[in-house]
Amino acid sequence: MNLTEGRARLGLSIGSLAAIVVLVSGCGAGRNTLPPGSAGADQFLYERGVEAMKERRWTDAREYFVRLIDGYPQSRYRADARLGIGDVYLEQGTAESLVLAEAEFRDFLAFYPNGARADYAQYKLGMTHHKAMRAAGRDQTETRAAIRDLAAFMERFPDSPLREDVAAHLREAKDRLGESNFRVGLHYFRTRWYPGAIPRFRDLLRTDPEYTHRDEVYFYLAESLLKTENTAEALPYYERLIAEFESSDFLDEAGKRVAEIKQGQGR
Repeated sequence: MNLTEGRARLGLSIGSLAAIVVLVSGCGAGRNTLPPGSAGADQFLYERGVEAMKERRWTDAREYFVRLIDGYPQSRYRADARLGIGDVYLEQGTAESLVLAEAEFRDFLAFYPNGARADYAQYKLGMTHHKAMRAAGRDQTETRAAIRDLAAFMERFPDSPLREDVAAHLREAKDRLGESNFRVGLHYFRTRWYPGAIPRFRDLLRTDPEYTHRDEVYFYLAESLLKTENTAEALPYYERLIAEFESSDFLDEAGKRVAEIKQGQGR
């Protein structure tokens, strides 16, 4: 073992203690001593970083994590510190910090593709885009990116305990994109350009059959088909609305349409 390696493995070397004193003095009073029985300076830095993050002291938290990463390449806390930096940027939530968070989580996955916390990194990578999603009437680039990275999690980590949370956020992102596409179809419907509305609604049902507000899609697709005299094609969509939704603003109207169509067919 050479001198450099020896120092890296010493829990409380003079150099590490000096680094801690300098760091803590710049990050806040009252935390300038190593706790009794501490396993080492790297653990001390990591715990202080986590504490600072909980207190929303973003700059301090990053500084602790960076010091750990740079000063203790063999530390068992190094991977968690890298994630900590990404989490700090993600929690800040500004446009600039989300870009930095994305880079941190991508770097983590490049360094630790099969690491114990790779699932967490993939989840948070998706969330950097999820937090940047825009309203349904605006550009959906970030929404598509969120869907891509969250769907990648679902494919790569089928047994992760984070799966339920990821699925919920993925559904939110898909619904945002679905709403954006639905609005285009609805615009065509309201302007009575039914040949433009019909393929929009059908495509939404094809690409996202679990779209949360598909009752609206069923109704306006059926209405568009009805207005273009495609009654036989319209009927199944009214019936699907009634069968799949116990509560919907369109249930009563759909029921009336079904009765009218069937009455007309019986003549």
